[in-house]
Amino acid sequence: MGRILKIVVVCMGAAGLLGGCYRAPNDVQLHKPGVYEGPRDPLLAVEKEPQQQKRLQERFQLVQTDR
Repeated sequence: MGRILKIVVVCMGAAGLLGGCYRAPNDVQLHKPGVYEGPRDPLLAVEKEPQQQKRLQERFQLVQTDR
């Protein structure tokens, strides 16, 4: 009797774990490639500044020159 109970518990646990992985087909979001549709990002405005571009270029050169 104890062995059957263990098997039932393992099967119920497996069913519960697999049920947690389910995602309804109408729950999927489709996004346009290359278009950011998330919340406003304050770093996007900073990215366009020349000082930021210079800092990023310096960091890139610093990392890439060691290869």
